[in-house]
Amino acid sequence: VQLQASGGGLVQAGGSLRLSCAVYGLTLDTYTWGWFRQAPGKERELVSCRSRSDYFIYYPESLKSRFTLSKDNAKSMLYLQIDNLKPDDTAVYYCAAAIYGDNCEHHEMSYWGQGTQVTVSS
Repeated sequence: VQLQASGGGLVQAGGSLRLSCAVYGLTLDTYTWGWFRQAPGKERELVSCRSRSDYFIYYPESLKSRFTLSKDNAKSMLYLQIDNLKPDDTAVYYCAAAIYGDNCEHHEMSYWGQGTQVTVSS
């Protein structure tokens, strides 16, 4: 099993990015998927969660207007679209999969990608 996150970079505030997560060895529909981020000196936080079989998609209230999680089962790809980027979005972003559980609790995530750096300049 391997998750490969990509698509990060240096972006000016107000710009957009689409992060990608290539999934190897897992069938997307049978797992719950999450995107997390970790800023320097801060704990890793959940930014989006999509339950298995697409039962629900969750975003923190403060992010839901700018973040969109999507997936392409045929391509085994997970995406995170981030619009109107802010300097506070600067962090390493991780994709992750849960075998059990649907709420993307950190301890539920079984597989993690290596992370992709997003840096937003003001």
